[in-house]
Amino acid sequence: MTDLMVTIQKGYDVVVVGGGMSGLCAAIASARGGARTALLHNRPVLGGNASSEIRMHICGADNHGHRPNARETGILEEILLENRKRNPQFSYSVFDTVLWEKATYQDNLELYLNTQMTSVLKDGDRITAVEAMQLTTEKKFKISGNIFLDATGDGTLAFLAGASCRVGRESRDEFDEPHAPLTADRVTMGNTLLFKTMDMGCPVPFEKPFWANSYEEADLNGREHGAAGFNYWWIELGGEDTDVIADGEILRDELLKAVYGVWDHIKNGGGHGAENFALDWIGFLPGKRESRRILGDYVLNENDLKKARFFDDVVAYGGWPMDMHAAGGLRTRLEPTEYIQVPDAYGIPYRSLYAKDLENLLIAGRAISTSHMAFGSTRVMGTCSVVGQAAGTAAALAIEKNCSPRGLLPFTNELQQKLLRDDAYLPGVLHQCVADLAGNAVVKASSEREGFECGNVLDGISRTVHEKSHCWISAPLSEGPQWLDILFQKEITAEEVNIKFDSNLSRQLMLSMFTNGQQGQEKGIPKELVKDYSISFFRNGNLVKTMEIVGNHLRFKRHPLEETVCFDRLRIAVTATNGDACARIFEVDVRLPA
Repeated sequence: MTDLMVTIQKGYDVVVVGGGMSGLCAAIASARGGARTALLHNRPVLGGNASSEIRMHICGADNHGHRPNARETGILEEILLENRKRNPQFSYSVFDTVLWEKATYQDNLELYLNTQMTSVLKDGDRITAVEAMQLTTEKKFKISGNIFLDATGDGTLAFLAGASCRVGRESRDEFDEPHAPLTADRVTMGNTLLFKTMDMGCPVPFEKPFWANSYEEADLNGREHGAAGFNYWWIELGGEDTDVIADGEILRDELLKAVYGVWDHIKNGGGHGAENFALDWIGFLPGKRESRRILGDYVLNENDLKKARFFDDVVAYGGWPMDMHAAGGLRTRLEPTEYIQVPDAYGIPYRSLYAKDLENLLIAGRAISTSHMAFGSTRVMGTCSVVGQAAGTAAALAIEKNCSPRGLLPFTNELQQKLLRDDAYLPGVLHQCVADLAGNAVVKASSEREGFECGNVLDGISRTVHEKSHCWISAPLSEGPQWLDILFQKEITAEEVNIKFDSNLSRQLMLSMFTNGQQGQEKGIPKELVKDYSISFFRNGNLVKTMEIVGNHLRFKRHPLEETVCFDRLRIAVTATNGDACARIFEVDVRLPA
């Protein structure tokens, strides 16, 4: 048997604590950036609020498809497209497996599930290690690292390390935020338990447990409820007179009483069409919205979002409304939330992603440096995921540069270019596409539609932004294979070709058990995605090499070459899509040897 007094010592370049969507994206980005990375998560499954334990869908800048072309790309898009291929039945347990696979089979990444961080070790303002217990194996770990990344959601790592943090709402005057309260307080949004029902095909009774709450129709003012909606996000408690962290167990019990009480009202209160419906699943792990926020060198605030302010150090973006839940949640008869719209996708600066008073701590997820008002938007998981990719990429780059997270500021442009190369989107920043830099390349095509010219694939933006498409769209493939040629002014040597296809960023791709989350989603792989294509390399008119790709289901495709290839013309020929009539490509990037 394992001796509990023996501590296993492990060391990494980057240690990520917290395996929700943000922490997972951060760990993958760090590992892909070349850093030896550990990911510690205290639950048996990854994904946090998006996992089978909680089952919340991943909202983001597209605001459920109401903001065109705004869905998050990069690692999150890769995960969701993989899930779309593997999980057409919308199973959260299958999604758990997709996330586990992404972490477990990622080079440079070691995953520790069921592993609770118990303490933080420091030397001055530098974190040296975390101590942790793996509950399933009774193993104790001391895990050291050069860079640490807090993706716990509650900012637990940062808090234990003594970082400056905030809880609650700032006063209106602090950041001149028009929707903030007049005076500061410690009120946060509450926790929620979700539940799911099933149509049994015949009448089924429901007897309310003696411990459940009782509700009348007036108690649920402004809270849509019916037999099969599933979207009872408004069963929310805590954050006003109870602490969402310290009182978490009490809140879980109170939320169970609320869930069963709401269902009793729906089943037995009449007029809800619930005669044939029964409870199928009830969450036991509350989903948290808000707790601590860690202070960085910049606090993102309401005005930054309302003005869609550009930051020189932008590394991520958001666009969900400032979604401000009523203090007290279900215990009030107030409208459950106020949606304060933001006019456009807004940037999130790198200075909000590291702790200002710790030398080697990056922050990802909902605990980044924002005001309470801005947090109402940045807290959603789509935004948290792209923040995670930015933080993980920064961690790996800081290891490469042998500097602190703050010390990476002079290398902001390099960080941004790495993110753009890996299919992130940064408002106002162009990808300096290597294919274009390597000799003023010229692009030709078999055909092109007006407004969707082939030159778009080198313009540095890999999605439609406002009225500009930035995409090449060909004539119909029924007229024959459609091709795109990139001609260089001199011979170049490449080690990788990267292509960004069109996966229709205006449509929802998320996994959801909510009726309004599933409605309007097209089943299967987005039809716009190119499915079958070839990449051919030519030198002096002679074919040097051809790669054939069949059955693609991803937007961002890397094509590493087994050996470097010297060429002066590159052709991409599309023979099939996943359903669309035309070939669609946003960007072609030829990676030159380092």
